[in-house]
Amino acid sequence: MKSLLRQGIVLFLGLTAITGIAYPLVVTGIAQVVFPHQANGSRIESGGTVIGSSLVGQSFTEPRYFWGRPSATSPDPYNGASSGGSNQGPTNPALTDAARKRLAALQAADPGNAAPVPVELVTASGSGLDPEISPAAARYQVGRVARARRMDPAAVQALVDANTQGRQLGVLGEPRVNVLELNMALDETRR
Repeated sequence: MKSLLRQGIVLFLGLTAITGIAYPLVVTGIAQVVFPHQANGSRIESGGTVIGSSLVGQSFTEPRYFWGRPSATSPDPYNGASSGGSNQGPTNPALTDAARKRLAALQAADPGNAAPVPVELVTASGSGLDPEISPAAARYQVGRVARARRMDPAAVQALVDANTQGRQLGVLGEPRVNVLELNMALDETRR
């Protein structure tokens, strides 16, 4: 019995050292060497200060900025600690009410825009943290952003085009625009 207990403890400590200490250190070391930007959170810096991550959305509400997909996290939008969707189904009145409020806010911010509102601008994603919108969602906002910044809409659209990423490996996913990076590019044009 004593021998089995000793073997069990040795096995427990050995596996803990391998899977709890050695393996994480090796994987972290490899990631720091091979993918340092991603291993450190895909941080975006401006003037030496970290202002966000290319993987997590941020809340923009001023008309002079492009707005991202709504976040369903609480208590704050784009809260990584509470990532997840609202879990509201299509027949839930709360989902419909939230979409109507978001639609009203978009229309109030740009009353002359008669274009159809892309659905992603009024519905949250499954994670609630999406940093990107479709090129169509960005195009929908070009007029409002251009007026608020007193810029030529063609110049704003050129920034959208320059910040549009294609499909990964040419076939995976859809074209997308990182909202934080686009808004940073907008701010750079005014300096």
